[in-house]
Amino acid sequence: QVELVESGGGLVQDGGSLRLSCAASGRTFSSIAMGWFRQAPGKEREFVSVINYSGSYTNYAASVKGRFTISRDNAKNTLYLQMNSLKPEDTGIYYCAGGPRLALDRKGDYWGQGTQVTVSS
Repeated sequence: QVELVESGGGLVQDGGSLRLSCAASGRTFSSIAMGWFRQAPGKEREFVSVINYSGSYTNYAASVKGRFTISRDNAKNTLYLQMNSLKPEDTGIYYCAGGPRLALDRKGDYWGQGTQVTVSS
């Protein structure tokens, strides 16, 4: 079992930056893929980015590629999402997720409670 707790969300202006963190408990963090998803008001949850267990593989949604960077520190059981050049359309609740299949089919077994990101124009 892995418990996930996100932090780092907030209100930022168009073009600004935020860094999200996801602290994980449990001994399996370093052996599973991790990722970020988001849900905008009135929309379905969508994939943002994924990283494999070692950090050697990453993948991004087209809408964030070149602006967001996912990373992980297995020694600290923590996942990160550095978000630069933020746009109002990046507004939403950002969820951390983890699971052995996440890098393959983007299906998470573990989910955090989410952190709100609001980008003002």
